[in-house]
Amino acid sequence: MHEQFSINSADAPVISIKKLSPVWGGDRAKILSGGKVLSLTLDKTSGSGFESKREYLFGRIEMQIKLVAGNSAGSVTAYYLSSQGPCHDEIDFEFLGNLTGEPYTVHTNVYTQGKGGREQQFHLWFDPTKDFHMYSVVWNPQRIIFLVDDTPIRVYENQESIGVPFPKNQPMKLYSSLWNADQWATRGGSVKADWSKAPFTAYYRNFNANACLWSSGSSSCSSKTSSSTINNYWQTQGLDASGRRSLRWVQKYYMIYNYCTDYKRFPLGRPRECRLSKH
Repeated sequence: MHEQFSINSADAPVISIKKLSPVWGGDRAKILSGGKVLSLTLDKTSGSGFESKREYLFGRIEMQIKLVAGNSAGSVTAYYLSSQGPCHDEIDFEFLGNLTGEPYTVHTNVYTQGKGGREQQFHLWFDPTKDFHMYSVVWNPQRIIFLVDDTPIRVYENQESIGVPFPKNQPMKLYSSLWNADQWATRGGSVKADWSKAPFTAYYRNFNANACLWSSGSSSCSSKTSSSTINNYWQTQGLDASGRRSLRWVQKYYMIYNYCTDYKRFPLGRPRECRLSKH
């Protein structure tokens, strides 16, 4: 049921963890296992983060992550694509920590032209701290698909035809950070980080960017030579019948918040994209 979105690993170029750069937190961001694994650590003094060395304009971006184990309350492991500037675009996964034995909250959001507020949240059908799991974003001109282990959990369609902005013009880098957000992350901030359990560490491996590289104002996908080496499946990827069944399963049993059904938040009417959305 959850294998429809697999891309043949032989076709997808595996990009080394060395294509990522630790950018803050000092030695709290470490490259391990001969460049195969990257770890981020949070302690009471600071968190840490990394970014991709390249920018992308559309692609399938994926990475395996093993989240902070044990009592992770107050911590956020952010994993997202973002452009720069006040009118930036952004595609977010954020993993909100919790008390030992309680589920992580997977927070997703889409920013366009500097405006977000399009949150959907989920729990997972497995413990994301026990092993590595794949978290992927398919971003093409038609839609954005959020996937966990190749199972779609959310689709954000391009609805520019009805005046809804869509991220399509600004190249983005991949970023990840592990940071202290105990003022809001766990139960609205009522549960604080237990620093006696620090340091908190998340692990990353198998970064794949099957994507259009952006350089000097142009995309590699405009080059016939470059595009011929790229698996093109993601460029038009959507949901077939199996994918729609998987999405409905996730949203029925594991979705815990959807801005499109938060009527108290939008007393004057839901956002335009919610009125027509099938997802």
